[in-house]
Amino acid sequence: MTIRLIPSLIAAASLCLAANSQAHEFKKGGLEIHHPWARATTTGSQTGAVYLKVNNSGAEADTLLGATAPDITEKAEIHNHINDNGVMRMRQVDKVDIPAKGNVLFKPGSYHIMLFNLQRPLQEGSKLPLTLKFAKAGEVKVEVKVEALTADADSMHAGH
Repeated sequence: MTIRLIPSLIAAASLCLAANSQAHEFKKGGLEIHHPWARATTTGSQTGAVYLKVNNSGAEADTLLGATAPDITEKAEIHNHINDNGVMRMRQVDKVDIPAKGNVLFKPGSYHIMLFNLQRPLQEGSKLPLTLKFAKAGEVKVEVKVEALTADADSMHAGH
């Protein structure tokens, strides 16, 4: 009877591993970074943007201070779109507060990590390392999945 359970246990473990690999989440302390992604860029593009969701299950707020991605760019900045007298403009921001027991969604038309002077195009299906710098949690290393040029925030966060 014990031998019959082994295939079932192996199958269950495989499903758990597969579900975990699909989750694409990174955790440090009370912070969870959900599905960091970027749109593919075309040849010659000098900029790209990274989107993600930061969830803070901790009792204290934290602050995102910046990001680095030296494998693809020397310059990464936090940006947001701001309504300037009816005109949406993109602006660099120094920090983003992540409330305790709350979350912040980085998405097109809102907060995002802007990548400048790309060393190469962001190719669909590739992955790139990104380090997020938080005031309290410190550095959180994540892996950004490059999605299709036509990807939108709704499809990237389905089920998250």
